[in-house]
Amino acid sequence: MLFPIAILPGDEQHAWGVEVPDIPGCFSAGDDLDDAMAMAREAIEGHLEMLAQDGQMIPKASKVTTHATNPAFAGCTWAVIDIDITKYLGKAEKLNITLPAYLLSRIDAYVKNHPEQKSRSGFLAEAALKVLQSS
Repeated sequence: MLFPIAILPGDEQHAWGVEVPDIPGCFSAGDDLDDAMAMAREAIEGHLEMLAQDGQMIPKASKVTTHATNPAFAGCTWAVIDIDITKYLGKAEKLNITLPAYLLSRIDAYVKNHPEQKSRSGFLAEAALKVLQSS
């Protein structure tokens, strides 16, 4: 999932600040832009791990354009951090499903041509999450 981050530039006396608008209370900082982005990843993963441990729902990531017009983020630079949220959803369970051959071949072709999709199971889990988070 691509989480937008708002980055406030640092200077000689201040670190670069990072806020993750879709995860309340998720902030970070770094000595430079690269460090700030790396620290943002750690902050996001830490927050998601705590939410998972507490049995709370993983927040849905919005698009950058959803937050970019918010005056609270005026002057920020925007980036996105790609986080694999499946590890925060619990232990994997094996199941037996039946799908039409044509659909299965289309899924397999998509997974083969999109390296961000690591497997057929990962694709199906991500597709299910998108539907469930939009409802």
